Amino acid sequence: MSDVMKAIRLHAFGGPDVLVYEDAPRPELKAGEVLVRVHAVGLNPPDWYLREGYKMLPPEWRPKVSFPIIPGTDISGVVDAVADDVQGFAAGDEVYAMVRFPVGLAGESSAYAEYVAVPATELALKPAGIDHVHAAAAPMSLLTAWQFLIDLGHNEQNPLQPRQHEPVPLAGKTVLVNGAAGGVGHFLVQLAKWRGARVIAVASGSNKAFLHDLGADEVIDYGKIAAEDVVRGLDLVVDAVGGPRTGRFLPTLKRGGALFPIFPLGFDGRGEADRFGVTVSTTQVRSNGAQLAEIAPLLDSGTIRVAIDSRFALAEAGKAHERAAAGHIRGKIVLTVAQGKQP
Repeated sequence: MSDVMKAIRLHAFGGPDVLVYEDAPRPELKAGEVLVRVHAVGLNPPDWYLREGYKMLPPEWRPKVSFPIIPGTDISGVVDAVADDVQGFAAGDEVYAMVRFPVGLAGESSAYAEYVAVPATELALKPAGIDHVHAAAAPMSLLTAWQFLIDLGHNEQNPLQPRQHEPVPLAGKTVLVNGAAGGVGHFLVQLAKWRGARVIAVASGSNKAFLHDLGADEVIDYGKIAAEDVVRGLDLVVDAVGGPRTGRFLPTLKRGGALFPIFPLGFDGRGEADRFGVTVSTTQVRSNGAQLAEIAPLLDSGTIRVAIDSRFALAEAGKAHERAAAGHIRGKIVLTVAQGKQP
């Protein structure tokens, strides 16, 4: 087999045009790793944050990058080779993973490629009931929703708050999901409903039927009405948009309720949260093969469904990033990797 593969690489930060489809060294298998021949790659916001040079982070938080780098974290594919010390996977297995996140923020995850070396602890067998496109679309977004709502799955300290994030009981509770039709949001809706919550989804009106189909009990069209003006007495708000405006949901919560901003940067309202008697909590999603294995039966059975906004060939990664920048994404964007004859 050739030691060269096709990949998308960055040689500088910038817009979608800096994503170059070219030859790159095929990764070498190290101890504890599994070499995966990639069939599909799921896109996520950290992909374009990296491409832009993490401009949204404070300078001291921006990871040091050595070009060229291969972006991306989420893959589905077939095991090509397994390190001698790895058990539980074999050549030919269909697998999926979120690769090296957040430790690979500087581009070490390297998912936009024909091959990727994945730590075995971050890998799980692909759900048999879905194809590679849908499996690749799931890991980061679904793990984010899972770690916020169901099980954190790690003990890493959160730098943004003095205590660990803790999911709250959902059965019989009323949960509002803002940004409900997006990659993380459409999983939040489904997981909350699966756990017995009444779910209010906030999204554009064009997504009303889509969200009802996923289980939302009520859909608020943010283009016509501001949810924070009409909703009160909530147990939990999960803001999949987050950012500086997430505090507008504090008055919608009952005392003892909770606000979970998926993207907390820019929010500085903890004093106001205390006044409302509301807990504000967040976390950073982390790679977790065991959780992907736990989630797999839900995907296999259709209990949790993956919505695909659009798909592009690997070589069209720039166009895929342009689609992301256009906004109003329903579900996930995916890159497909051609499976022609390998050298």
